[in-house]
Amino acid sequence: MLQRSLIRRLDLITLQLFVAVHEEGTLTRAATREAIAVSAASKRLMELEEALGISLFVRQAKGMTLTPAGETLLHHARQMLFNVEKMGLELGEHSHGVRGYVRMLANLSAIIQFLPEDLRDFSERHPQVKTDLEERPSSGVIQGVLDGVADLGICSRDSDVKGLHSVLYRQDKLVVLMPAHHPLASRSTLAFADTLDSDYVGLHAASSINMRTHAAARQAGKVLRLRIHVPGFDAMCRMVQANMGIGILPQKAYELFGRALGLHAVPLTDDWSDRALIIVVRDEAGLSPVSRMLFEQLRGAV
Repeated sequence: MLQRSLIRRLDLITLQLFVAVHEEGTLTRAATREAIAVSAASKRLMELEEALGISLFVRQAKGMTLTPAGETLLHHARQMLFNVEKMGLELGEHSHGVRGYVRMLANLSAIIQFLPEDLRDFSERHPQVKTDLEERPSSGVIQGVLDGVADLGICSRDSDVKGLHSVLYRQDKLVVLMPAHHPLASRSTLAFADTLDSDYVGLHAASSINMRTHAAARQAGKVLRLRIHVPGFDAMCRMVQANMGIGILPQKAYELFGRALGLHAVPLTDDWSDRALIIVVRDEAGLSPVSRMLFEQLRGAV
């Protein structure tokens, strides 16, 4: 009975409205975003809850928050809406000769260091496949793959993959970035603890490098002297060039951005500075044919 009711009443517009209410926090803002009258939006949500036989939101004076059942529906609703969007894109691209579509998420380190050449090679081999790449921190990559908004993701191996299937993608080395005249520039290698008397330029708070450096500073009994957060490695290099502090970034990112600015890099000796990037998927066997082709090419890039 419930299954028949869902087939009749669980329409895409209502699901999109449900997600909007969660993201906006109130029915009024969600209705405005979805260009629907508040009364009609309220009726749709009530009918959805009646069809499911459960409450999806806790309604409070300051807004609406999901119940545990609502959290479950949110996961499936996002995946369903993504699949519909993906279906439309794949079907639409057929008229332009494209015969496949892969959506992937990756952290900044993978996008800057390795993916440009790897995706170029994949595109040359499979010119009729379209790839949509979005940058997220490692935790966001994992959550995005779990939520079904991407076919595969690339993140740091020290992240909690939450049950996703993972394989090794690439390895990199973290170095300390500094002006050539910095007192530590004469060293051939550095322990991270030896840098903690210097001011730091850090990556955005959610990045795995930022979280790892803060954790290492705590282990050393000190606090990271962070002067500024920046969104990427190129911005870090410019801030270091302007004497705002030193920074931690991968060796290849230094070679791409820092060396041309006259900056200096010293390798770290800490174990955590030797990193691995991994590919994560929900289910390798469940990948579409074109997603599997990209997955196989990336896993063989080591």
